[in-house]
Amino acid sequence: MIFKETKLRGAFIIDIDPRKDDRGFFARAFCQNELVAHGLKPIIAQANIAFNKSKGTLRGMHFQYPPFAETKIVRCTRGAILDIIVDLRPESDTYLDHVAVELTADNYRALYVPERFAHGYQALADSTETSYQVGEFYAPDSEGGLHCLDPRLGLRWPLPAGNTSPKDAVWPFLDIAESDIRRRMTL
Repeated sequence: MIFKETKLRGAFIIDIDPRKDDRGFFARAFCQNELVAHGLKPIIAQANIAFNKSKGTLRGMHFQYPPFAETKIVRCTRGAILDIIVDLRPESDTYLDHVAVELTADNYRALYVPERFAHGYQALADSTETSYQVGEFYAPDSEGGLHCLDPRLGLRWPLPAGNTSPKDAVWPFLDIAESDIRRRMTL
């Protein structure tokens, strides 16, 4: 596995290191020891799959508050997505900054999302599928989100906003939610 830290401390792009032969290749996609060696949490509490029928579909921006803040390892297993994470750690020098990474079935790339980050993505192709390994169990009372079109976040989606869930459509804008986020995300 090849780890590249993004400009957001603790958030990594993870590429595979394929071992090729005439059959194709073999590559490790998860290794507890390698995650620990990079200071990351290797715990997987849940594994989830999301399927998106239509390109343009938006999911996010989701997070869980401490003590149920979750890490995620996100990979696109069919099609392509633009995956975006936003740093919600009030003490961070990159608070409210974001990183966007294209994950595709062809590039085999994954994104490690640290605790206290918002996460969302847009499907770039029809019939897109993503796989998430999540480091904490879903806790509905600790769930949070921000509107994916909030201008203060400055997120640039490559396609017109398509399908969103009813819940995602009503997440608050940062102007309304920021004081609560700062209070609940402070450790």
